[in-house]
Amino acid sequence: MDIRQPVAKGPIRTAADVHQPCHIVVPGDVITKDTGYMRGHGTYSEEDKLLASVAGVVERHNKLICAKPLSGRYNGEVGDVVVGRIIELSVKKWKVETNSRLRSVLNLASINLPGGVLRRRGAEDELMMREYLKEGDLISAEVQAVHGDGVLSLHTRSLKYGKLGQGTLVKVAPSLIKRCKSHFHNLSCGATVVLGHNGYCWISPLVSDEEAAATLAMERSGQRNMSSHAVAGDQDIDSEDRETIARLRNCIVALAARRQLIFDTSIVTAHEASLRYPAKDLIKPEIVDEINEAVLQMLHGSE
Repeated sequence: MDIRQPVAKGPIRTAADVHQPCHIVVPGDVITKDTGYMRGHGTYSEEDKLLASVAGVVERHNKLICAKPLSGRYNGEVGDVVVGRIIELSVKKWKVETNSRLRSVLNLASINLPGGVLRRRGAEDELMMREYLKEGDLISAEVQAVHGDGVLSLHTRSLKYGKLGQGTLVKVAPSLIKRCKSHFHNLSCGATVVLGHNGYCWISPLVSDEEAAATLAMERSGQRNMSSHAVAGDQDIDSEDRETIARLRNCIVALAARRQLIFDTSIVTAHEASLRYPAKDLIKPEIVDEINEAVLQMLHGSE
């Protein structure tokens, strides 16, 4: 048992202390009275005023104003990368849990068939659906469309998407995932990280070029239906890779505990700051604060 004495803590800094102050609003707050702005997500118009409909941070993109929730369910947008879990098979589609208000949908016509065959999906493919993806499988996908009722339509037509193999899933608030050009990262510490816009982060061993080529060859031959970033379930993961995955998992949890933005640079910096401690100690409050302080210093120095 680990027994520690209470210690006095100073004020905890966040990313808002490094960057420009955030405009935080609650539902009903007036964002602006300027009629030249366009209404975005999380806002509504009333009497020539733009008001917030959610509690969150105001974001301005040229003339577009949005209010991004600080917490809550994921609101999908077309082009977002998501990580989800198959929870049900239906008629020519899978239902996927993606941390959104409603279950997302992956249609049979929106996946790559084993072997990369391009053809219409028939009754035989419908009978083989559980061979492609079954309940409990984790996948990486892209949002193809957002329907009027809020249901997300997904696709996995690119080789970087598909079924995920061995690894660890970490769940954080969707607002903490920083939007970047790419959300698939091969880290120098020897792991691959998929940062889903929906707050689901997937950590797996780094796939070498030889293993990726072998996976691609098996995919083309119809033996597998997996992402090129995935490690097959029948492959052993050595203790060093397990240690790296566990350390990265705790680093992401530490960043989320202090509401820091999660992206490749912050994860790598947190990992480097954590190397002086065992992986199991990274969830201790004082070490969490030290890791976050190192990340903030990096962000401040890179300005």
